Amino acid sequence: MSAATPAVTPGEPAEANAAARSRRRSHWIATFQVGLISSTFSTVVSQLFAARIGRDAAVDWMTVATIPVRDWAITAVPSWSAVLTGIAFHQWADLSWALVFFGLLGRWTADLRPLTILVLALPWAVVSSSMEWFLLVPMFPFWQPLFTLQQPYWIGLLVHGSSTTMYPLFARLRWARGKVPEHDVRFTNAWSSGALIVIAMLAIVALFGDHGYELPWVGRDRDTDQTYIRHMTTHHAQGIELARLAGERAQDPHLRKLAMLMVASQTGEGRIFENWWLSWFDTEMPDCKTEERAAMPGFLSPAEVRQVKAAPSDQFDATFIEMMSKHHRGAVEMADQMWHSRGDPRLRIMAHAIRHQQQGEIALMHRTSGLAAVAAAVSNMLSDNVN
Repeated sequence: MSAATPAVTPGEPAEANAAARSRRRSHWIATFQVGLISSTFSTVVSQLFAARIGRDAAVDWMTVATIPVRDWAITAVPSWSAVLTGIAFHQWADLSWALVFFGLLGRWTADLRPLTILVLALPWAVVSSSMEWFLLVPMFPFWQPLFTLQQPYWIGLLVHGSSTTMYPLFARLRWARGKVPEHDVRFTNAWSSGALIVIAMLAIVALFGDHGYELPWVGRDRDTDQTYIRHMTTHHAQGIELARLAGERAQDPHLRKLAMLMVASQTGEGRIFENWWLSWFDTEMPDCKTEERAAMPGFLSPAEVRQVKAAPSDQFDATFIEMMSKHHRGAVEMADQMWHSRGDPRLRIMAHAIRHQQQGEIALMHRTSGLAAVAAAVSNMLSDNVN
């Protein structure tokens, strides 16, 4: 051995490892903490951002609540119990994914630098959201097709993405107090500050938006956007009228609950349309004329509405499904046209969700479930499959 080579004292590696371990906190406590932080961050971001892209957060939380508690969660006006159940289930799910990432996979992830964690966390959001949307919720273990048929995949991806952006904080939480390396302190301080700034900005935008001051309209075809908002608002109003009938008269309890979900969804979307109209165009929304209603895809004639209202009890469910399916097909056609238009990006994003949701509700009215529900949801997310 060269004279320049330092002598190795027996036991040094073990002592170094023991010293390093003494600076660490409990691995599982740190994992639980980052899971709680990440799930709470995604909950707050989802709540504040939802209406900016045409989502009613209360309805979305109610939909999430149907995963563990089924139809009990559904009412025509989302209840606080359903909303809180949805939030709690969402936070449990996000926490569980953090436990998998840093716990079960901790052999490979627990010692990573913050930036490396972030690079891996974003693909993890794709994996975890895909597992939920394609497998865990519609099939084993929950067997609940409503979530996947009601919400397009990208909503879950956004939620999981916002959650995993907090994973780099694990690099600080894994160390005992006063033992955190300086580079991890600097990174996590900056990252935490950035997260708080994001929440503050979203809160300000949401506050102004709720008072009729949304971000300005940025579409390229004002007439098309205005026509779409007016027509879809009128179309939804008739859909709500029909769904309220089914909420009271449907013989099938599941169909009754599905009708209540239609009322909740379309009422929330109607509020968003009205808010956007007032904010963007600074005027009251004109009513649709009789000729416009007659030409509107899927809009039922007065005679067809009377047919639903007059249907005998033993024929009501079949009559409602037939007429509401026709009504939904019209909404899908209108939303598909908006999705492919040059309209405001928020309107187009919302239209894509409506196209997916209303095709999903047609499938739900016909009791689609399991693998067939997943296949239908994938197809619905990509195109109009009912016209």
